[in-house]
Amino acid sequence: MVFSLKGAAQAPASKDKVNLGFIGSGIRGKQLIDEFMAVPAARGVAVADLYDGCLERAKEQLGDKITTTKDYRRLLENKDVDAVVIATPDHLHERITLDALSAGKHVYVEKPMTWSIGEGPRMIAAAKASGKVLQVGSQAKTSALTAKAKELIASGVLGKVNMIRMGNHRNNAEGAWVYPIPPDASEKTIDWPRFLGKAKKRPFDAAQFFRWRCWWDYSAGVAGDLFVHQFTQMHEIMGTKAPKSAVSQGGIFRWKDGRTVPDIMNSLLEYPEGFLVDVYVTQVNSFAPRGILIMGDQGTMQVEGRKLTVIPEPKFAEAQLYGSLNFPKRLRDEYLAKYATEPKTTRPEPKEILVEAGQSHNWFFTDSILNNKPSRENAEEGHYAAAAAHMCNMAYRKGTRVTFDKAR
Repeated sequence: MVFSLKGAAQAPASKDKVNLGFIGSGIRGKQLIDEFMAVPAARGVAVADLYDGCLERAKEQLGDKITTTKDYRRLLENKDVDAVVIATPDHLHERITLDALSAGKHVYVEKPMTWSIGEGPRMIAAAKASGKVLQVGSQAKTSALTAKAKELIASGVLGKVNMIRMGNHRNNAEGAWVYPIPPDASEKTIDWPRFLGKAKKRPFDAAQFFRWRCWWDYSAGVAGDLFVHQFTQMHEIMGTKAPKSAVSQGGIFRWKDGRTVPDIMNSLLEYPEGFLVDVYVTQVNSFAPRGILIMGDQGTMQVEGRKLTVIPEPKFAEAQLYGSLNFPKRLRDEYLAKYATEPKTTRPEPKEILVEAGQSHNWFFTDSILNNKPSRENAEEGHYAAAAAHMCNMAYRKGTRVTFDKAR
């Protein structure tokens, strides 16, 4: 059975524009420029990036009239900029976010919101004190698919949820962040000291600049890049905040290129509502399906792409054919005869629900600014999703079970 549900979001009531400054216009930053320029209320007016090539490319996207700089602080001084979109390496998120809020700018910051779990409370406090909109960039948080899944879970269609499995697999260089390095990459075209930020000082390394997700100094690894998407969506669907505890296993199995983060990682988390979450990534195999499997005692839901699939649990017959095999024939025949008129085991058909896309996550950011609405993914929600990923990393790196209270 297939149903089609249309997103019901309306256009912003205000006709005003939000002038955006983009801080970080690399791979994800380039995408964000395109995504925001598809929002009628958004206008790109300035870009900050540490590589000349990204600034050149940003002008190809937004036009030669935009202002560009390698120092994001110059962008924050620009009175034409209403809000900033931060898509830098993880280790720079906190400092830039705090500076932007202090400068009176609204903030859209890519996931993971934080590089370490301790940064979250500081960013939450700063956002509250500023009175500005801070929205974290995990797109599934506001999707129509997520909203429908949340509705179905609340209706009890799955019964008591006890286990959730989340996977995201890939098996190529791009999927392992081994991105191509531009031929003009050098200290002349890249502001290396500013890239290092609070990280340990080291000589210029173009691989670390363009493949920064491969090192703990700059990123939260596969958990920060990939787990967080699914944690954010799962938290919204299940109405939960943070896990109680996490354990992890993993390692570098294939991509022995100097990276410090694992290319395979499997974590198991316990949530206070009484369910376990098994989340895993491999960068050396692409077979396993992506998405979220939510398993309850009455059914299972698969959340993937723009489709929900609900698989009801079988209705098991009361008579136990296997369980009575140790009976002698006369007693077994007598036992089974008592259930002769009872229903046999039935297996209901899965139901597919197709959900049409509603407004984009980017749209909600401009709508919150123009119409004085709360953020649709606020700093607290961003912190909890990132914290779950950080707990997975801490458990992996320490080789022990990590609890939320002790991780903070």
